[in-house]
Amino acid sequence: MLKSFISLVGITTLVLGTLTGSGDKDRAARPAKCPVPAMPSFSSLTANAKLPDPFLFMNGSRMKKRKDWDCRRAEIAGLAQEFVYGYKPETAYAATTGSFAEDKITVNVNDNGKTIAFTCSITYPKTGSQPYPAMIGMGASNLNNSELLKMGVAIINFPNNKIAEQLNGGSRGKGLFYEMYGSDHSASAIMAWAWGVSRLIDALEKTPAAGIDPARLGVTGCSRNGKGALAAGAFEQRIKLTVPQEPGAGGAASWRVSDAQKAAGKNVQTLSQIVGENVWFRSEFGLFGKVSDKLPLDQHMIAALCAPRALLFLENTSMEWLSPASSWITANAAHKVWEALGIPDRMGFSQIGGHNHCALPDSQMPELRAYVMKFMIGNSSDDTVVMKTDSDVSLDDGRWLDWSVPKLK
Repeated sequence: MLKSFISLVGITTLVLGTLTGSGDKDRAARPAKCPVPAMPSFSSLTANAKLPDPFLFMNGSRMKKRKDWDCRRAEIAGLAQEFVYGYKPETAYAATTGSFAEDKITVNVNDNGKTIAFTCSITYPKTGSQPYPAMIGMGASNLNNSELLKMGVAIINFPNNKIAEQLNGGSRGKGLFYEMYGSDHSASAIMAWAWGVSRLIDALEKTPAAGIDPARLGVTGCSRNGKGALAAGAFEQRIKLTVPQEPGAGGAASWRVSDAQKAAGKNVQTLSQIVGENVWFRSEFGLFGKVSDKLPLDQHMIAALCAPRALLFLENTSMEWLSPASSWITANAAHKVWEALGIPDRMGFSQIGGHNHCALPDSQMPELRAYVMKFMIGNSSDDTVVMKTDSDVSLDDGRWLDWSVPKLK
């Protein structure tokens, strides 16, 4: 059972991180002036069939200014860690060092009385000059890597399976992350990967010999690794562009909408299924298996954690298991956050079928190229306004939303 905390009545604020005994917290997710309210207990959560309002603070007030997003984002990050992913440790910057040799960067972390190391290979472009922008591939990049290299973008392979295993439901607590923080740490495999990506970025900042510009980084991954790429981008503000590719449930698809799709006879992945398949989410997430409508957030709000930075979903309508309808509805709900912030061109969604899973078709390269050019390379003239699907599904606001986009000052 999830920990029970002080009632939100009369809001008692806690610094994010005091919610667990080990001092876990996500430094990048919480601005210094944004204390996070105590998390509610599972038993206190009430059912809500609609996608929760991303603009509604936990104290019942609603965002009025664009600058309020920093603190609302911090709340959402707290909810996501408490109920979905587990907590990302705030590892001191000084704990990480890096070394570079033979097109590989080795990341060394010394924390909690333990030392671990992992190595990431780097493929360099033959055009442009160092330091290069780089796309971090969760496990690997399944984008059109040859085209990225031609654009002058390096590819970094991040060994997520070494950080936290994801073989099956018996993988929980296995991997380098758990060697350092203990097999009973709250962090799921996905959150452990996000932590590892942050340590890689620490090392890149300290290792100029690697020839990578840490101020121009993207992250991607496909399928299960796409779920991880989204979390890495959501919880690390140094990532400029997040590109989840066909991540499905726990990525682009909302749990509530997917449950409705399942009830309508679609063969889609749901929360009740996924919690028994693998260890991508914290163990307590299984409490929501048959009551996803009790979640105080959903995937549209996880996606919104990337705002005001750039996010591009690349989806596939030929993969029913990914719940294409749920992904489209979720993306449109998430996009409203960027709309409210006055930057709708920083979040895109492209959903095209007729190709294999994790095989990026040429028809989606224009969107990817535009986002990479604008947000990683720095060509602001590229058009990144893209919200498209080749399906006939639409967002039924009346069915899924009981909130609208606020006019923020």
